[in-house]
Amino acid sequence: MSVGFLDHFNVRTRKLKETVRFYEDVLGLQNGARPNFSFPGAWMYSDGRAVLHLVDISPEDEPQKPDSGVVHHVAFVSKGFNAMKQSLKGKGIWFDTREVPGGDQWQIFVRDPNGVMIELNYDTAKESLGR
Repeated sequence: MSVGFLDHFNVRTRKLKETVRFYEDVLGLQNGARPNFSFPGAWMYSDGRAVLHLVDISPEDEPQKPDSGVVHHVAFVSKGFNAMKQSLKGKGIWFDTREVPGGDQWQIFVRDPNGVMIELNYDTAKESLGR
């Protein structure tokens, strides 16, 4: 028996359009096919997989949470460390970079419009790492 790999994460938002735009324009995910649920939302894809499910809670009384709750962050294996840094700078988006102890991985942390922390991980052996 095995739990397997993480399939997707879900964000409940009152800012659906802004959140879709962030994941498309900032992280490069694609807004794609989604089952015909009885509630509004969007599915965001990376390399053909729906890795993020967005649920629009605007029609509901549910309050918007200000951050990720007990989940601290969501992480993606990523490529293009320098290109992502330049893209975030060019868009005026706050981010933080860190080196994992041991020097084999660099990270970029950024928050989505709902306050969800996103961690982008880069294998230093596969990247040209101009700081």
